[in-house]
Formats: sequence, C-alpha cells, structure tokens
Amino acid sequence: MRRIGVLTGGGDVPGLNSVIKSLVYRSTELGYEVLGIRRGWQGLTHVRRGRELDGEYIRPLDRESTRTIDRTGGTVLHTSRTNPGRMRRAALPAHVAPERWSALEVGDGVYDLTPVVLDNLEMLGLDDLVAIGGDDTLSFAYTLHQAGVPVIGIPKTMDNDVQGTEYCIGFSSAVTRAKELINRQRTTLGSHERIGVFRIFGRDCGYTALYTAYVTSARCLIPEAPFDVDRLCQLLLEDKRSNPSRYAFVIAAEGAIWGGGSIAEWGEADAFGHRHKANIGEVLAEEIRRRTGEETVFSELTYDLRSGEPDSLDTMVAITFANVAMDLIRDGVSGRMVAIRDGKYAHVPFPDPALGTRRVDVAEMYNADRYRPQYANRLGHPLLLERVLVTV
Repeated sequence: MRRIGVLTGGGDVPGLNSVIKSLVYRSTELGYEVLGIRRGWQGLTHVRRGRELDGEYIRPLDRESTRTIDRTGGTVLHTSRTNPGRMRRAALPAHVAPERWSALEVGDGVYDLTPVVLDNLEMLGLDDLVAIGGDDTLSFAYTLHQAGVPVIGIPKTMDNDVQGTEYCIGFSSAVTRAKELINRQRTTLGSHERIGVFRIFGRDCGYTALYTAYVTSARCLIPEAPFDVDRLCQLLLEDKRSNPSRYAFVIAAEGAIWGGGSIAEWGEADAFGHRHKANIGEVLAEEIRRRTGEETVFSELTYDLRSGEPDSLDTMVAITFANVAMDLIRDGVSGRMVAIRDGKYAHVPFPDPALGTRRVDVAEMYNADRYRPQYANRLGHPLLLERVLVTV
C-alpha cells in the first residue's frame, strides 16, 4: 500500500484541517495510507525509531479520525517553527546518539539535521510527503526535494506572500475577520471621536493590510512603501473632519516603516532567523497623538485573525489544493507546489528560498500618496487582482 505523509508547519491558519481531511478522503479513494506527522518538521527530527509508530509524533489518519476536523480552525496535527537545517543544540532530540552530532554541526551550536530527517522518512516507509506551510516550511521541503524526496507543497499563510502563487490558505479568513473586527470598532472610534490605528500581520509584505483596507475603504501602510508621518496625519485629520461621526483610522502592517526610519527588532531569532518587531501600531498611535493633539487608540489585529474556523473561500481553496496535490501524487509528480496562477489552479516548482517573500507591486496596487489601495483599472485582472510577477 502506498503511504503518504502530511505535516503542517509554521503558524496555524484557518483551513489547515480542511486540507488534511481532503487529503485523507482522497487517499482512501485511491487506496493509499496516510500518516500525520505531528508538530511540523519537528515530527521528522524527533520521532523515535522502533517497531511501533511513535504516537508522540506520528498519527495514522483515516476517514473516521478526520470526519469532523474541518469544522474547526487550527491544525489537529499541531505545528512548530522547527527548521531541521538549522537547529540549536538545546532543541536537539535527546534520544539520538550524541556522537552523531559532531558530524551534523554546521556552526557554533547549530546543526543540520537533514540526514536525520531522510533516515526517518525511510524508516516510516513514506512514498510521498505533503508539506503545508509558508515560506519557511516550504524552504525545507525544497531542501528535501533537492535530496530526492518525493514531496508536494501546499502554501498557507495569512500574509499571502509565498512566491509563485496568488493565493495562500488562511488569507481570505484573515481579511474577513479583520474586516469584521474593524467594523465593530467603528462605533467606539465614533463615540469618542478618536483616530484609530490597527496593527495587522505583514512582516515583509503588505497584502493582508492592503486587502483589508480594500474592503473597509481605509488608509493602509505597507512595508513595500515607506510613509511620511506628517502626510499621514494630514490625511487622517481630513478624514476625521469629513466624517459625520468624527473619527478616522489607518491599518498598519507590522513591517510598515516611515521614511528614513526602521522598526527595531528584539528577542532571540527563531529557527528561520526572524526576530520580533517593535509594535508599529503602538508607536504610530502615540506619534499621531503627539503631532496632531487628537486622541488616538491602538488595536491589535493579529492572533485573532488566525484563530477560529475558515471562511468559505479558504475552505474551498483548501479542499481543492488538497485534491490537486493528490492528483499530482497519483500521477507520480513530485517537487511541485500547488498554486493559483492568473486566477486558476495550477502547480509550480518550489519557490527558491533565495527569492524571499512575494511583495506587493506598489505601482499596480497601491496609491503611495494617499496611502490607499488602487481601485481603478481592474478590468482583465484575476479575482484577487494581482498576478504572480516572479517566475519560480
């Protein structure tokens, strides 16, 4: 019997369970067995070898165990931000023989456990692997592909910033939820005649902020276009004066910066080299208050967006991505990522990690003078407005 492995890595988003369920249901139709790998790539670095499957990290999946999982958010397989290619000494699996570590050390206290993962894939008898994740998770899937492992990638991230695809699972739910939260807070902003600053996900790209602004008719600030604080204050004061309820607001991606500045980072870097950024929303709300004399309020729109069940679009895309992945596996295709290209379902090569994240085309999508999305001249564009610009 052909055996398929599936894992979810990085941050959770709505829709992951829909992918897992659809992979399992389609696999059973094809006569395949499915093993769920728990806690992302950590499941393939820490799994214990033995006659029985290590239930801490490996979970057999069938129709009965996945029948209702698509009704909730998160991931039943759990997740982690493990990068097997760069693992610190403190994170190494305790049960692996210490004498093996010296051969795997690639830096001071940093280890490349790719050989361990390859051994464990063989031990588990996996014929194919499906990795569901964003840039970081898929970058290690690309490493496995280069090592000859039959692997298929499914892109997920609320940031919608994976190269090679116009859509990633979790994006629509994030925008839908952000719209609901912002519209709910309009009454408070209006009641107190305040200027609101909403901080939203988007470390390196501004898709989530931009599309939330698109559906709420808001100003937005994105990492791709540094902004001028005085110009922003001017626009917000204009908005406030022209609004009968006497309020205004702006949506700021977490990586947005004003001209000539940068956002400080703090804390230890994670396994993929990311550190926490200082809170642009808090800083900006105080700066607007200081420069305008208006009362401001800051609101965090981050983890609320990744929790809960997926919206209808994310559910539809998740189900379809899973079935496209299974079509590829059935046909013996590997080393590909399921994608949306020009508004159509497709599959593309794994993104080269050297390309970094996909970023907003400012000239096409953003009015950098008004800090608004571009609404005009959309005829002929795909459903989500922007085509993939980089060939992977």
